[in-house]
Amino acid sequence: MSRQDATDLLMGEKEGGVFLVRDSISIQGDYVLCVREDSKVSHYIINRIQQNEQTKYRIGDQVFNDLPSLLAFYKLHYLDTTPLIRPAPRKVETVIAKYDFDGSDQDDLPFRKGDILTIISKDEDQWWTARNVQGQTGSIPVPYVQKFDSQQGITCVTQSLREGHSPTTGHIEPAKRTNVQRKLPAYARVKQGRVPNAYDKTALKLEVGDIIKVTKMNINGQWEGELNGKVGHFPFTHVEFVDSENNDGIDDS
Repeated sequence: MSRQDATDLLMGEKEGGVFLVRDSISIQGDYVLCVREDSKVSHYIINRIQQNEQTKYRIGDQVFNDLPSLLAFYKLHYLDTTPLIRPAPRKVETVIAKYDFDGSDQDDLPFRKGDILTIISKDEDQWWTARNVQGQTGSIPVPYVQKFDSQQGITCVTQSLREGHSPTTGHIEPAKRTNVQRKLPAYARVKQGRVPNAYDKTALKLEVGDIIKVTKMNINGQWEGELNGKVGHFPFTHVEFVDSENNDGIDDS
């Protein structure tokens, strides 16, 4: 869960002291304690440290043997304006398939129109990780599904599916992941604008038509490159490579 996702979730709670613990994005292995305090959400870093072959957890100047001990301590002591009152409810998001999807990669999760899937993580703009009712997990194309609200009833879902287009009549194909080994660095043109989260200092701001010098293609879909003198990462779904024969106007310097 990102910092912004945690903030949005906790700001939806009405009382202070509601909390959750998420993985740290900036330091692998560390955690972040996120707490609703007054009219804001505070994020406290929890460092995982090794002491005499033992793993301990440090928050501020306090050190604990494990996370349950840390949480128990702050249920009795204030962080800033409140102790920990209760954990935030886990938000479960489900989607329903609009079309059949057979999958083409071993990491894909095939499904049929009408299947209900639970979202595990939103890894990319066009590809998410989901779980089906059999407990199988894998990648699914976002344009093939839509949000499913069980409170709206099956009737509404069935009606929306009947009104939907079939895969052969103009639905939006997802930008398919590519395994092409392209010689880097290479140039790519931005086809979809993006304003990154204010807390993500390493993300590049994209404007349609920008030319990015791609330096690394990560399998998680977050590529790395250089744009306007800044080095950072960006979703591969927002760009398309500029073929060498079409490099008119690109300065290789």
